[in-house]
Amino acid sequence: MLIFGRFYLLLSVAYTERFDIIVVGAGHAGIEASLVSARCGYNTLILTLNLDNIGQMSCNPSIGGLAKGHLVKEIDAMGGEIGFLADKTMVQFRMLNRSKGPAVWSPRTQNDRSRYRQEAQKALINQKNLIIKQEEVTDILMENNEVFGVRTGIGNEYYAQAVIITTGTFLNGLMHIGLETYIGGRLGEPRASHLSESLKRLGFNLGRLKTGTSPRIAKDSVDLSKMDIQDGEEPIEPYSHRTPDIKIEQLPCYITRTNEKTHGIINKNLDRSPLYTGRIIGIGPRYCPSIETKVVRFRDRDSHLVFVEPEGYDAGEYYLNGLSTSLPYDVQVEMLHSISGLENAVITRPGYAVEYDFVYPIQLYPTLETKLIKNLYCAGQINGTSGYEEAGAQGFIAGINAVLKLQNKNPFVLKRYEAYTGVLIDDLVTKNTLEPYRMFTSLAEHRLILRIDNVYDRLMHYGVDFGLINPQYYELFMNERKAIDRAIETLRKTIIKPEVINPVLCSKDEIPIPEESGGVSLLQILKRPDIHWDDIKIFFNEPIPERIGFRIEVEVKYEGYIKREQEMIEKLKKIENIEIPEDFDFNEIKGLSNEAKGKLNETRPKNLDQASRIQGISPVDILTILIHLKGKPGETKK
Repeated sequence: MLIFGRFYLLLSVAYTERFDIIVVGAGHAGIEASLVSARCGYNTLILTLNLDNIGQMSCNPSIGGLAKGHLVKEIDAMGGEIGFLADKTMVQFRMLNRSKGPAVWSPRTQNDRSRYRQEAQKALINQKNLIIKQEEVTDILMENNEVFGVRTGIGNEYYAQAVIITTGTFLNGLMHIGLETYIGGRLGEPRASHLSESLKRLGFNLGRLKTGTSPRIAKDSVDLSKMDIQDGEEPIEPYSHRTPDIKIEQLPCYITRTNEKTHGIINKNLDRSPLYTGRIIGIGPRYCPSIETKVVRFRDRDSHLVFVEPEGYDAGEYYLNGLSTSLPYDVQVEMLHSISGLENAVITRPGYAVEYDFVYPIQLYPTLETKLIKNLYCAGQINGTSGYEEAGAQGFIAGINAVLKLQNKNPFVLKRYEAYTGVLIDDLVTKNTLEPYRMFTSLAEHRLILRIDNVYDRLMHYGVDFGLINPQYYELFMNERKAIDRAIETLRKTIIKPEVINPVLCSKDEIPIPEESGGVSLLQILKRPDIHWDDIKIFFNEPIPERIGFRIEVEVKYEGYIKREQEMIEKLKKIENIEIPEDFDFNEIKGLSNEAKGKLNETRPKNLDQASRIQGISPVDILTILIHLKGKPGETKK
C-alpha cells in the first residue's frame, strides 16, 4: 500500500523532481542552510515566494549589534556567508560597547540594502549544486514519520532526503497599518497561506508572534542640520576571514528624538492602534518594542531616540530605527512631523506590524531537526526568533546537521560555553519561547570566553572539518595563534627592571615597582588596568601587528578569569556527559512532581546539563534523576 500510495502521488501531480536537500525560504536562514548543503556536495533546491527578494533586509539596513555581531563572526568562523555579504555591502562600521570590557564588544555595520540583496542572490546563483525556484510550498510530504519532500501551489512535488523550513514572517502572515489589515508576509509581498495547516495536520503545535518595522522616508525631505551626527569608526574590522582590509567612504547616521508633542499624538490615537484595540493577537518583541508601546510603557520618559539610517550609497531613503509602528498612515505622518529634522518628512514606505505563525521550538532537537518527523528541520523566525543574525546562525546549524544526517555522521551541537550560537539554540529547544527571542550578551553565562577576538580559536576547526573553510585561511589563523602564544610566553619570561618600567607606570598613574624588587615580568605589567600593549611593545624585540597585540593584551588581562571559567566548564562537562536515554521514562521516578515530569517528558533533554536548564526543574530534581539513572547496585535503569 505504501508503494502504491507513493505511486499514486506521482501520477497525480504536475511535475516531480528529486534532490538531496530542500530549503523552503530564501531569507537569512535559508541562504545559510542552502549554501552549507550545496558546498558539502549535496544537490540542493531552494523554493521561495519571490526570486527578486532573496536576502531582503526587511527591517533595518544593518548587520550585527550587541551579541548579534558575535553570531555573525561565529557563522563566518564555521564557513557561513552572512559576514562576507555584510563586508561586501558595508557603508558604515562601528564597534559597540567599547567603554566596557572586550568580552562584550560587538561589531555593527550599516549596509547597502539593495546591494546586500544583489550579493546574496549572486552567491546563490553562482553556487554549484544549488537550484532556485519561485514556488509556494503548501504541504510537507511525510511517510512513516519521515519527510520525503514537499508539494507546491502549482501542483509540483519535489522529493528529498531532508527538508529545512525557513519561512521567516511569511507563515500565514497578516500585516497591520492602523485598523486596516492586509494579507502578506512583508509589505507588497504574498504570504505562505497553506503551509501552516500542513504543519498542524502533521501534529505540530503552532503559536502566533508579531514584529514590526519603521517608516522609510525620502532622503531629500529631511533636515539633517537639526540632528546629531553619528560617524563610523576607523579602522574598519571585517566580519569575515575572507575579507581583506576594507577601504570605503563611510556614510554617517543621524540621531534625533521624539518629544512630548510626539507622545501626545501617539496617546490620542491609541484607539486607532491595532496593538491597543485587540486586532493584533501575536506577542511582540520585548526588547525592540514599537514607539507606541514605548510611549505607553515608559510614561515618565519625555523623549526616545530615533536613528536616521542610510539605506545605501545610491538609495533615496532613510530608515527610522527606533520608530517601529503600526499606527494609521495619517498618524505616522503627524507623528514624524513633530520630530526635529523630520518636519517635512515624506513617507515612502509606512511602518507596519506583521503577525505570523511559528513552531514552538521545544518541538525540536538541538540539531533543529523536529522531534515529530525525521529529517525535517526548522530554522529562523519560524522558531520564534527575531533578527537576521539569529536566523543565519540557525540556518547554518540546520544545514550542517541535515548534511551530517545524510552522511550517517554524529550530529553537530554547539555547547553553551563554545558559542553564542550554542546559547541561542539551547535556549530555544530547552526553555521554549513565548515571545520573539533576541540574543543578548547577558544570556551567555560564559561570555567572558565567548569573545569576538577568539572566535577562530573556538570554532574554525569545525569549519575545516566540514570542508567549508579553505585550509589556507586556517593555516594563517594557526600561525597567528602560535605567534600569540609565543609572545605571551616571552612576556612571562622577560623581567624588566624598575628603573626602566617605572617611568611608564608613573605616566599612567600606576604604582611604581620598588627599586629593591629587582624587576617584574612584562606579563605582570600588562595585567595592570591602565597599561596597554602600546605602552610595553617598545620592550618587545620582534614587531607585532596591532591586531595581534590587542589579542595578546586581552588574553593576558583576562588570564585569571579565563582559568576560573575553564575550571567551571570542566565541572559542567561531567554533568553533560551523563546522558539520558531517548526512551527514558520520567514518570517512573518517584520524588519528581507531576509538573517536573510533564516538562521533562515534553522537552526530552539529552543529558543532565540540558535538563538542569529547563524552567521549573530544580537542583533536587536533577539529583533525583541522577540517582535513578545510576540505579541501585546490580540494577540497570533505562
